[in-house]
Amino acid sequence: MPGATDHLRRSLWIAILRRRAPQWLLTLAPLALAAYLLSSIAIIAAIAVCIIWIFVDAVRWHRRIAVQWPSWLNAAIPQLEDSSTLLAEEAQTPIAKLQQQRLQARLAAVLTDADYQAIARARSRIAILPLALSLLAAGSVAAWQGKQTAATAPQHAAQTNKPIVDGEVHLRVTPPAYTGVKPFETGARDIQIPQYSEVRWCINNPRGAQQAVELGDGQTFSIDKDCAKLRVEDSLFWRVRGASTTRYNIRVTPDQAPQVTIIEPTELIHVLAKDTKAVQLSVSAKDDYAIVRASMHMTLARGSGENIRFSDKEVPLPQSTDPKSRTWKKQWTLAELGMEPGDELYFFVRATDNAPSPHTAQSPTYTLRLPGPDAESLDSTALPAMTKPENLRSQRQIIIDTEQLVADLKAHPDMPPATLRNRSEIIASDQAKLRLRYGQFLGEESSLFGDEEHEHEEHHGGGNERPGSEISVMKAFGHAHDQEDNATIFDPQTKAVLKRALAAMWDAEKSLRAISPKTALPPEYKALDAIKELQAAERVYLHRTAFVPPALKEEKRMTGDIVGAMSYKREQGAASDTVPVEVRELVQALSQDGVLPALWSKAARDTITARISDQEQKLSAQRAVQDVQDGCVPCRAELRAWLRGTLTDAPVLLQARPSADTPFRRAWNGKEQAK
Repeated sequence: MPGATDHLRRSLWIAILRRRAPQWLLTLAPLALAAYLLSSIAIIAAIAVCIIWIFVDAVRWHRRIAVQWPSWLNAAIPQLEDSSTLLAEEAQTPIAKLQQQRLQARLAAVLTDADYQAIARARSRIAILPLALSLLAAGSVAAWQGKQTAATAPQHAAQTNKPIVDGEVHLRVTPPAYTGVKPFETGARDIQIPQYSEVRWCINNPRGAQQAVELGDGQTFSIDKDCAKLRVEDSLFWRVRGASTTRYNIRVTPDQAPQVTIIEPTELIHVLAKDTKAVQLSVSAKDDYAIVRASMHMTLARGSGENIRFSDKEVPLPQSTDPKSRTWKKQWTLAELGMEPGDELYFFVRATDNAPSPHTAQSPTYTLRLPGPDAESLDSTALPAMTKPENLRSQRQIIIDTEQLVADLKAHPDMPPATLRNRSEIIASDQAKLRLRYGQFLGEESSLFGDEEHEHEEHHGGGNERPGSEISVMKAFGHAHDQEDNATIFDPQTKAVLKRALAAMWDAEKSLRAISPKTALPPEYKALDAIKELQAAERVYLHRTAFVPPALKEEKRMTGDIVGAMSYKREQGAASDTVPVEVRELVQALSQDGVLPALWSKAARDTITARISDQEQKLSAQRAVQDVQDGCVPCRAELRAWLRGTLTDAPVLLQARPSADTPFRRAWNGKEQAK
């Protein structure tokens, strides 16, 4: 019964195909996706190998079905009693034919599509190895192509260059030698080049009339056999004059200054521990082309007061394999730095690039501070009769204490009044001591060594003042002198700053004595600003020059002759004209469709070049000039907007309205005032 056996094999083959087809597609999917995203010959080869494997696998399963289908049926259907092999052979006797007929009838009653699917699942299992190999191949090709792209990135200009066609304009770009960028040739397209590159417009095998190149700034070059060349400093665009309206941009990349960074330490003022033996310094310098010179400058300060000595040292940063960067990280011992307890080391990094006009960059100055031994007590000095002065708090510390008190009071509104008063009085006392310290420079009495002066006044002064009265408070805290301005040798400006600081300290102290710390903060900050101004005045030296009036002719003296003398007052209503006349006329003419003034394009380009600094905006404005020059009437509005945008410092003329003083107006004003 060949027809019956063919039906069985065909049904098993369809079941196997349904089982194997999803696995074939799943194995082919990663390679197909990689081929869609990546154009690589390796991916195409991998897809071809995968298709061959699918064909071989299908042929293999077809052959297995042709040979093993009887055993598959016997194992899957026990009702056949291992007699399915009778169907695979040709019946020779009537008994064999009878057995085949009975077996076929049994198969027709027993076998269903679910049985064929069960046989396919049992015989064909999912293979993980082909899918893993497919994923590995796709990932390997993607990684390899990414690596090749990264390796050839510096040569992107050569790969993306437009082909050069005979008879058409092409570019020859020669960057400055110090940049290290290789020269290249390309067809007409947008390019980006280093600043001060030499650009040549050339034609191979020219045809027809001589062509010319028109630049965005109005320049025109004729292309001869030696090409037209230009040293490009700013971004511009160009086009072939009369051939087409296509513009091509040449964008310029300026040479940037080096970037200097101090990685360690991270603080500007780094205080070392007393037992520190070494400190780590890490610095780096980077540039877009190359660094010629980079060094670390160190200044060691030793001593105190007026006996301070400074020693300078310069240490070059070692070169690296990459000329664009220098990185140095070293563990310095204090002996190498020359630091001893109490010293301070100031250092910064300075780097210079290889530009023709070198750019130099310098980092902020960092400080390494090594604490010294504790100061010797005054009790052991040769001044036994001198009372030890009390420590004075700084104005900044007083502000910190006051802010902390305000914050605590806000966090704990139920703070005991005694605690609040005590803390406020302590801060007020510190403010009073600091005020007396600065007050002595204006001739005021100082009580830096205790309260003996106040005690002396209390014993010798009148005792009728009740505590808390105005007279007692003035005696306790007032130190007025009739001639305090003449008690010092400071200049009037310094005295004024001192007075401002003392007045602010007085206001802060009064608020603190009144248990109002929040209102004491503003005058405390005013006092701190005045102190900073005094400190800055001590550090800055300005060469002062006096005004020398011009010599007056002796014959003009006492004559009353003022011929030639000009008034220093400007005439009312007159303003300096900062807008050129030709630009004002051009802006007015662009608002209409009439004829533009003569040489308007030169005036517009000069204004754009002088007043627009952004390169992209400058290119857009120059395109508008060229469009208007080509006869584009709607483009006039765009050019007018660019020109109006450049006139940011146009003067505003303020003039008074004329009014006549007549008897009627005076009468009217009198009636209005009477109302």
